[in-house]
Amino acid sequence: MAPIDSDDNRTAGEGEELRAGRRKAARYVVPVAVMGVAAATIGLVPALADSGDPDLPKVTAEQLIEKIAKSDVQQMSGTVRINTDLGLPDLGGLESGLMSGMSGGPGAGGDGEGSAADPSAKLTELVSGSHTLRVAADGPDRQKLSLLENAAEYSLIHNGDDVWGYDSKSNEVYHSTTSGSDGRPEKDVPEKDVPATPKDFADQALKAVDDTTSVTVGGTAQVAGRDAYRLVVEPKQDGSTVGAITVAVDAETGTPLKFTLTPASGGAAVVDVGFTKVSFAKPDASTFDFTPPEGAKVTEADESAKAPEHGGPAEGGLAEGLDGLKVVGEGWNAIATFDTGARGGLPTASPDGDLGALGGFLGSFGDQVKGDFGSGTVFKTRLVNALITDDGKVYAGAVTKDALVKAADAAQ
Repeated sequence: MAPIDSDDNRTAGEGEELRAGRRKAARYVVPVAVMGVAAATIGLVPALADSGDPDLPKVTAEQLIEKIAKSDVQQMSGTVRINTDLGLPDLGGLESGLMSGMSGGPGAGGDGEGSAADPSAKLTELVSGSHTLRVAADGPDRQKLSLLENAAEYSLIHNGDDVWGYDSKSNEVYHSTTSGSDGRPEKDVPEKDVPATPKDFADQALKAVDDTTSVTVGGTAQVAGRDAYRLVVEPKQDGSTVGAITVAVDAETGTPLKFTLTPASGGAAVVDVGFTKVSFAKPDASTFDFTPPEGAKVTEADESAKAPEHGGPAEGGLAEGLDGLKVVGEGWNAIATFDTGARGGLPTASPDGDLGALGGFLGSFGDQVKGDFGSGTVFKTRLVNALITDDGKVYAGAVTKDALVKAADAAQ
């Protein structure tokens, strides 16, 4: 991996240690998917504002990345505040239905189908609106995440071989196991592919550190009562919608406490998530205990997988359309592209109405563009933009409209 920007001189050996540190950092933190046409954008409320700049020993960017890499926090608990805002108009619930369909999970419940406690659908709620989470961990076999809602709570608990999802609003329970009888992981165990903590987001930022990136130390901060360093990651390339990423790193443990992404266009943060309270003490064992409440509807993972409308990818659906996905460009200017096979521009109708609704929604605020590729519509957010051409091709990434058009022209 190429060196990062720094004011310090390094020997070749030190460069090798830095590259090893980055690889270790990516291995120690939880891998997540951040990008996508419906990617999350997150901003914190004023209560999470930094309180003071503590006086800490000076460190270089390399040392701070290595500190994250060496961090091996196994036990912790705390409260995380998330607020997502892509700058989109109110979708009237459309985004929830689309994301539920993309995940292959059930609907939001209440329609008598699937389970409202299925995490593959429930956790996608984190990509929009404001949310408060309680998180706890005690080693690799015990974790708990609770999504606090108005007069309700959703909890995802991993305790040993069992994974439980519980939605108090519907009094529904979803259960799966982490391994089958042969000891191999079961395919129906839900993966947490939605970022929920600063550590989740920091992993993606560290993966982006290469010769297209500048990384520096931007002073200190105090987050959730903890002294922290600021690691600042910025694209060197023109054309990215990302302005800068700042990770507040706990000075004692090396754990990311806060993650902030500001757009190249300026203004308020687009992605910003952080702890309001955090403790690195061992959580009480009872934190991870769960027994289905009396009268709760319990859905086993294997039962849910048997339902065609809720398990596995739909035939001829989104998953099939993404089989030919390719990535063009490099670094922060990388663009995902695939051919939907559709012709005539944005979809206007579908059996369930979702794609037709999406087509009408995109068309209502998208920009019509033309180029060597032909014509199409650019779907815009403050972070992720997507070009859908009239011949059914899609180009999407954290890049500007002009960059998408150039990519489409170059593909001709």
